[in-house]
Amino acid sequence: MERSVFGQLVITFGTISLMAIGGANAVVPEIHRQIVDILGWMDAPTFARLFAIAQTAPGPNVMLASIVGWHVAGTSGLLVATAAMLIPSSLLALASSRGLQRFSDNRIVRIVTLALVPIALGLMLASGAVATIAADAGLFGFVITAATAFVTYRSKINPLVPMAAGTAVYVAAWYAGLV
Repeated sequence: MERSVFGQLVITFGTISLMAIGGANAVVPEIHRQIVDILGWMDAPTFARLFAIAQTAPGPNVMLASIVGWHVAGTSGLLVATAAMLIPSSLLALASSRGLQRFSDNRIVRIVTLALVPIALGLMLASGAVATIAADAGLFGFVITAATAFVTYRSKINPLVPMAAGTAVYVAAWYAGLV
């Protein structure tokens, strides 16, 4: 039995929502795998462009689900994908926070809470790698991405500064015919 696009949006983003430890950015690799590799709703460069738009627009990171839903099924797809991404994780967060509050002195709860930190960081790093690969900006693009990440990690300057500098360098190299 074949599902409608809306049913598939609900299943895809509803399931991914429950894995979003560390926020919506932590599940970008899974969203990419589902949308590009399994469902074939778009190619990797299109996904990278939508990811870039979602990241540069003001608002929460969950906008990636919204913009993918819009790309796939218009305004209705945007609404369905957004609700599917927000509702399950919100309900889980609500239930978890009540449980954590009640059992915060329990040793196992403290260990599990600490164990989630490296998992969330690993998922976010994987998101960056998937977005970089999907952008297909070549070796020069990888070097600029790595340099931007390094400067952002090692300095206390606003991350927008190295991002703007990296973009300016890439655009200049593109106009010069180097990339």
